[in-house]
This record gives sequence, C-alpha cells and structure tokens, in this order.
Amino acid sequence: MKKKNTTPTPHDATFRQFLTQPDIARDFMELHLPAELRAICDLSTLKLESGSFVEDDLRQYFSDVLYSLKTTAGDGYIHVLVEHQSTPDKHMAFRLIRYAVAAMQRHLEAGHKKLPLVIPVLFYTGKRSPYPYSTRWLDEFDDTALAGKLYSSAFPLVDVTVIPDDEIAGHRSMAALTLLQKHIHQRDLAELVDRLAPILLAGYLS
Repeated sequence: MKKKNTTPTPHDATFRQFLTQPDIARDFMELHLPAELRAICDLSTLKLESGSFVEDDLRQYFSDVLYSLKTTAGDGYIHVLVEHQSTPDKHMAFRLIRYAVAAMQRHLEAGHKKLPLVIPVLFYTGKRSPYPYSTRWLDEFDDTALAGKLYSSAFPLVDVTVIPDDEIAGHRSMAALTLLQKHIHQRDLAELVDRLAPILLAGYLS
C-alpha cells in the first residue's frame, strides 16, 4: 500500500473514546445528525457495538465507533468514523459506504433476515477548512446520474431456468455451455446429451 502523506493526530483517538460512552454519543447524535435522519432514530435505544471496520494498517489514521439503535424502519446503526490525519482522504465517501456495507454484512451474519439502515457519520478536524470533498459516494463517479441509476435499480439477471431450450440453442458460441448449465442437475448424462444434440444442431444450422 502506498504510504500516506498525512500526519496522524492521536488526540482524535481520545475523542473516539469519549464517543464510546452512550450518553455522550447521544448528545453528539442529537447535535449533528441532520433533522430528517434524527427524526427516524430512537436515540434512547443506542447500544455500543464491539469491533472496528477500519483496516489494521489504517488505524493510526482512522478510528470508528458503531452504535445499534431502533429506527422507524426497524433495526439500524450509526457508524461514526473519526479521521486522525491532517490531510483529508478524497475517497472518504467510498470508504464510508464500504464500512456501512460491512456493518450490514455483520448484521446478516448475526442471523437477521433484512438489511439494516446504517447511517455513516464522518468526524473531521483536519487543517483544510471547510471539508473539501463530497460525502455522497455517488459523486466519486464521472457520471453521477448514471451511477445513481445503476446502483438504485435491479441488477441484470440471466435466469437460464426460464429460457426455452430452443431459444438458448440460437445463442451461438454460448449455446452448448448454457444448455449444459441449465440441465446440469439432470442425473442421466446420456439422456441429457440425446436431448441437447438435436437442439444444438438446429441452432448451428439456422
């Protein structure tokens, strides 16, 4: 990993320690969460969660605190990332979304069936003022509108189980492999070959 040209500020680690106290964290959230987010959070249910999502080699530059809580949409989390460096990370928005997804993954691994809302919060005390970068992760893309459309829509799905065999047979170089994958669970391989041969032949001759 390329060495970061930044200066760690260890006193920010002390701030992180204060945030592990629920009463202080509650005051912090009440002061700094946007009103529309504060309105969906029941801050009386704040519970400090263990662990960190910050990579080991970056812990001199960042520390984090994760709280679970109840929201109007069910289970949720607030993840506060404290930046311990004088020079801000221009890809911070992407870092925040990665850590939010990591919190969601851990929630699922704990046995929950639905993804939780995770609210990322960045605490910044760097030398540049005001903070120079967007914290909207879609702004990391050259085409923010296209990225927004892509990541808020259903992803492409190729469900071969619902594609008719004769249609697959016309898929040129993909036909044989796709048909084999579609019928891969068929126990009688000879029967499978007999079934696929005329379909493939028809596809190649058409």
